[in-house]
Amino acid sequence: MTAPESRTGELTRLDIGDDKDVVRVRQAVRLAAVAAKLPLVDQTKLVTAASELARNTLIHGGGGYALVGGVHNGRRAGVRAEFVDSGPGIADLDLAFTDGYTTGSGLGLGLSGSRRLVDEFDIETAPGTGTRIAVTKWAR
Repeated sequence: MTAPESRTGELTRLDIGDDKDVVRVRQAVRLAAVAAKLPLVDQTKLVTAASELARNTLIHGGGGYALVGGVHNGRRAGVRAEFVDSGPGIADLDLAFTDGYTTGSGLGLGLSGSRRLVDEFDIETAPGTGTRIAVTKWAR
């Protein structure tokens, strides 16, 4: 049984409405990862996942926001990033997580790739309700 997660500091809310906001999200996630003392490889994985999810929030969700902050589970520190939009939602999650499936011009590795890069991945979505994705990366 794992200890419940608790925040270690203030959550930073970052609106996502254009490409510059995606860059700001990446920077905030990198700073939080450094503060949590994540190894460089894990910082890079988390920033890559966050960048993809922020871009999805912008492109597929029509914009939204991210919440970024440190967390602790009693044994180790980590970083949690949550991405929220009010877009059309995802109709078929199994299909959306299939490598190579894309609704745009990308490689179709966004959701599935992001899920592989983090330790915890939680998604809530339904057609017409928007999407909320929370990811967490823990220090070793």
